Formats: sequence, structure tokens, C-alpha cells
Amino acid sequence: MSISRRRVLGVLAGAAAVIGVPGAWIYRMKTYSGPLSDHFDGMRFLDPDGSPPKSLGEVLRWQFGPARQRQAWPVWVTREHADTPPARVSGDKVRLSFVGHASWLIQTSGLNILIDPVWSARASPVSWAGPKRCNDPGIAFEALPPIDIVLVSHGHYDHLDIVTLSKLAAKFSPRVITPLGNDVTMRSANEAIRAEAFDWHDRVELGNGIAVTLVPTRHWSARGLFDRNKALWASFVMETPAGKIYIVCDSGYGDGKHFRRVAQAHGPLRLAILPIGAYEPRWFMQDQHMNPSDAVKALADCGAEQALAHHYGTFQLTDEAIDAPVVALDAALDEAKIPRERFVALKPGQVVEV
Repeated sequence: MSISRRRVLGVLAGAAAVIGVPGAWIYRMKTYSGPLSDHFDGMRFLDPDGSPPKSLGEVLRWQFGPARQRQAWPVWVTREHADTPPARVSGDKVRLSFVGHASWLIQTSGLNILIDPVWSARASPVSWAGPKRCNDPGIAFEALPPIDIVLVSHGHYDHLDIVTLSKLAAKFSPRVITPLGNDVTMRSANEAIRAEAFDWHDRVELGNGIAVTLVPTRHWSARGLFDRNKALWASFVMETPAGKIYIVCDSGYGDGKHFRRVAQAHGPLRLAILPIGAYEPRWFMQDQHMNPSDAVKALADCGAEQALAHHYGTFQLTDEAIDAPVVALDAALDEAKIPRERFVALKPGQVVEV
């Protein structure tokens, strides 16, 4: 393989995490089939209020264009915090531990719930290229308590990590709740993954009085060149004793209607978990990823009492500096005259209790 071709394949592997374009040169996945709906045409899912994914030509323009200004990230950042969670959390308390990127451990009512778990070294379809983590997970895998439930929002590699899901299946055999079609991806790779697929607006009982509803989000999904939008994507509204938690793993802002609709259908919300990273350049990213200013508007639209930030500081998926999302979040909160303590950006290993 020539150096130039290897570079192109490496760039495509890197782009997979955030836009899902390569991977078909690795494998061609099985896909979902099911009844037609207002967001499924028999072959592909769509968001009537969203935007189509970028083309391969636009990907290459971003990656190789002369105007690109990619900021350098450190190779490694020493973790400042490490959480060792309790075995269970009972009563009306909710304990949230930030693992890193979009991965969380939520403990409440005796249940242990992981969100988009990624413990792998790369968010990529291959082990030799693509975004590499620059810090350890906030919880060592060996320190995890027994995992009962896993929520996986969509199929991009920085959210659906087969290696981690397989390790969880082998050790804990949790239920895996995911939007339609992603169960096909999981079971095709490992039949031991106990994936259960649901549609937008489905409410799923998790046990012990905890439930989750899948809600539309402004995004899309793919793992290869030939499966764009052949699996669904979603955010989650989790019902807990401390109130409802709105978990947005990936989303653009658009005109904000997705967030306002959640407020209308599911409010009041005690907490929102909102993405603030992977947003530059804006011409390419704005339809699928919020920047911190967008996230502050999303908080106002959904009306949550408090917000926690994520989707930053672990994998360099896009062009902004590693600390840019947190700095910009503070500036956006100040401009909106919202107290900084209402929307907090944690570091991996830090914990919040509600």
C-alpha cells in the first residue's frame, strides 16, 4: 500500500467515528427491515426535521482542503480523577459518573446503567487508524459494578463499540436498549449481545420503577459506505426517582424544535446531558453536532433545571482544540446570562449526584 493511499484510508477510518463514511472496505453490515413509517421508507430512516448526511466528496473536501485548520491535541492527558463506583445506589438518589466522551454510568434505584459505553483505545472500524483516546476512562473496566442495562444511541463508532459491548456481554450479560437496526449490527458481530431495538417514542421499562423513552434527535447513522441511515438514531428520556433525565448523545441544533418537543412531551426535566464538542468546521458539522453556543440554546429550549456536558476531550474527531468546547461553553453561558453552575463540564472520573 502506498503512503498516500494509507493516509486516505486512515483519514476515512478517522471520519468513521463522527460521520460513518468508511467501513464498507472492512465489511458490509446486515441492515434493518420493517414496516413503513413517517421516518422509515422501507430502506432508510429519515428525520423529517433534519438534514441529510454529508457526501463523501464533502468529507474529502473537509479532510484535504487547503483551508483546513486542524488544531493539535496532546497525545496523552493524565487523568486527574478515577471513580470507583459503589455496587448499587438505592433510594431516590441518582449517581452519574462521567467515563469520557459520551459514556456515562448512571446508578439509581438499584440499577446500574451505562450510556454509549466505549472503553476501546480507538473510535474506529480498525485498530490501526482513526481517533485514538487521549485519556483513560474515568472508571476502569475492572472497577465497574454489575451492569444491568446499556443504552446505545446510534451506530457511529464513538457510540456503538462492539468490543466494549462484547466485554460487557461476557462479564455481565446486560440488556442493551437501542434504536431500530442497531440490534442487527450488534448481533451480527456477537450473538451474545442481548440487544433490544425500539422505535422513536417507545417507552421501555427497565425495572425498579425506571423507564426510558426513545425520542427523535437531529442526527443520522452509518457504519459503512452502503448503510447510511439504515439504522435509527435517538436520544433518551430516563424516568428516575429524582426526576427525568434527558440524554442527548449526539445532535445538531437546527431550529431547536427537537428540544422544544421533548420539553412539551416529557417536561419538566430535572437534568439534561448535552453534547458540546466535535463541531469544527461549522460548514461541515453544524447539521449533526452542536457547538457550545447551540448547546446553551438547547438547554433553554428543553427547560432542564441543570445540564451536564459531554462529547469532548477524549477522541479528536474534528478540528477544534481539546479545551475549546469547555472554554466556549463558559463564554456562551456568560453571554446568555446563565450561571455557569447550571451547565457543568466534568472531567472523566468526576461524579455528580442528583
